[in-house]
Amino acid sequence: MTHVNMRLREWRADDAPAVLRAFQSPDLRHQAPWPVVTLQDAMGWIAAWPGAGHAFAVTVGEQVVGNVAVAGIDARGNGWVSYWVVPAYRGRGIAAAATDELARWAFGERGLHRLGLEHRTNNPASCRVATKAGFRPEGIERGKLCHEGVRYDVERHARLATDR
Repeated sequence: MTHVNMRLREWRADDAPAVLRAFQSPDLRHQAPWPVVTLQDAMGWIAAWPGAGHAFAVTVGEQVVGNVAVAGIDARGNGWVSYWVVPAYRGRGIAAAATDELARWAFGERGLHRLGLEHRTNNPASCRVATKAGFRPEGIERGKLCHEGVRYDVERHARLATDR
């Protein structure tokens, strides 16, 4: 993977304004389990991660530009990955580099064996992120997601600690 000038760090309470700005993007609104429309909502989003999984702010310089997370960790060493990057920083390889780094952390630090992720089939950019980060496609789940009354097919990918 080409070198991308980004790094991962723990989320901090003072990142709430960046989270609030990120979730104003129409395509990110469904990335949170509840609407993030106030600073309090953004602080709650940050505070909710401990215990639910491990989320990291993706930064370029000192600016927060995205999120990568692993959640749904089970006793068998499996977890689910999610990621997002704000629109102004997309197309630079940041999401793929951050997702790859998160996977390496999850396998090395957490001792996980399998990471899965899913994306809507009508989101080819997310598919490119997954494959560039070493997640292999495993199949399509028809009509799995429903947003605002519209059903979407989902493609599932996975990466194992033994891959690469």
